[in-house]
Amino acid sequence: MNWFRKPWSPYIAGGLVGLLAITSVVISTQLLAKPKYLGTSTTMVRLAGLAESQVASDHVSSNEYFQSKKIKVDWQMMLVVGIVIGAFLAAIASQEFKSETVPTLWKARFGPKWHVRALGAFLGGILAILGARLAGGCPSGHGLSGMMQLAGSGLLAMVGFMAGGILAANCIYRKGGN
Repeated sequence: MNWFRKPWSPYIAGGLVGLLAITSVVISTQLLAKPKYLGTSTTMVRLAGLAESQVASDHVSSNEYFQSKKIKVDWQMMLVVGIVIGAFLAAIASQEFKSETVPTLWKARFGPKWHVRALGAFLGGILAILGARLAGGCPSGHGLSGMMQLAGSGLLAMVGFMAGGILAANCIYRKGGN
């Protein structure tokens, strides 16, 4: 179990994710006669629709998007659940799991107030899902599936995602930044 305690090589982790992406296409093509590619942004929209249907089912049923895309628990939703569970188990196995309301880096830059962090996370999540929907997919969809197919749109989207992430991180966490 000692190999859990040290960080994984990004090359090994990336290779394993690549194998997962290829395996998902091969299995889905064999079982469904239609390839299914990795991605999570559609799942997040469906999760929001699933949650909203519990409190405002009329609103969801009249929504044009949900009339064409049914809300269902499918393999992509299980992938998202698996990502959360896998990350938790990896943190436990590596003995790096800790509960904190404000990460150290955030605290150093913005202070210890958890509600400021929560607001930042909420607004960042809104921007991320808006960007993913406008781009026609999320970084995992474009980066893994689009790049796996050598799609120009996948490469262009990944360049945009990376540039946006680098710019945002630089603006937010740069020492002495505005």
